[in-house]
Amino acid sequence: MDTMREIVTFDAYATLINFELGPTTLKVLEDRLDLDNLDVDEFLDDFRVMRFQAVLEAYRPYHEILHSSLRNAMRLHGLEYRESDGDALVEAVPTFGPFPEVPDALRALKSRYEIAIISNTDDNLIARNVENIGVEFDYVITAQQAGAYKPDRQTFEHAFKTMGVEPSQVIHTAQGWEYDHIPTRDLGLKRRVWINRYGRPGSADYQPYDELPDLSGLPKLLGC
Repeated sequence: MDTMREIVTFDAYATLINFELGPTTLKVLEDRLDLDNLDVDEFLDDFRVMRFQAVLEAYRPYHEILHSSLRNAMRLHGLEYRESDGDALVEAVPTFGPFPEVPDALRALKSRYEIAIISNTDDNLIARNVENIGVEFDYVITAQQAGAYKPDRQTFEHAFKTMGVEPSQVIHTAQGWEYDHIPTRDLGLKRRVWINRYGRPGSADYQPYDELPDLSGLPKLLGC
């Protein structure tokens, strides 16, 4: 094992990819949403919580999780669920592109580091998202390959094994707090960077980590 290697790993959705699942969900369901009687923010928050709960259960493909989580959230709010709703949501995922600053930041990082994705998704869903970024990654590691979802440590351990590195050679960069930063606190990573796109408060309990509002400052932070 080459202990001199350093790899910058990334969560994909909401870190690199502008994961507009909320607006997309509302568009899919627009014919059935009674906006006068539905708290949209509460509905979308319940959908988010149900997705997180689903990844804590026994592994199943992410497209199934999108279906079941949407169905459960809709039933909770008295909305009619159709199988086509889940299908439309799954079909939308590969169409999402990167945040504006992401491609240039990744190209700058590649001058010094290997770069990789560790993502809670299916191989076929993320393939087009990666193409949309337009930058070649050294590794794209998915929950499908690991047989587990973040925050399960199995996902990260599978990634380290696949990349042939120790955790101390990895700089993990992510927006996701509960998926990425909580579980990696005690993994012995070289460094962790929180892309705090939504201005959340963070927590001293999970330090040390660096914090940036987006990816534009990451190359400078990492010496590129």
